[in-house]
Amino acid sequence: MTLTFFIITIGLIFSLVAALMAFLVTYGEYSRHFMAKSRALKISIETASVIFAVFFIITIIAGLVLSKG
Repeated sequence: MTLTFFIITIGLIFSLVAALMAFLVTYGEYSRHFMAKSRALKISIETASVIFAVFFIITIIAGLVLSKG
């Protein structure tokens, strides 16, 4: 198992956790304070998707940088 594979695997796990937490927080706040549940669900899914993508891209970049060093 290479270092890059290990970093990306760990990053995938933590990216999923970050996306889940972002979804829960966003949905809880939007549904409680601002709007209808269906709109809050859509915004929460979008937020979770962006958070997952950002964290996973950062993980891939870190894996590539650390494996070269």
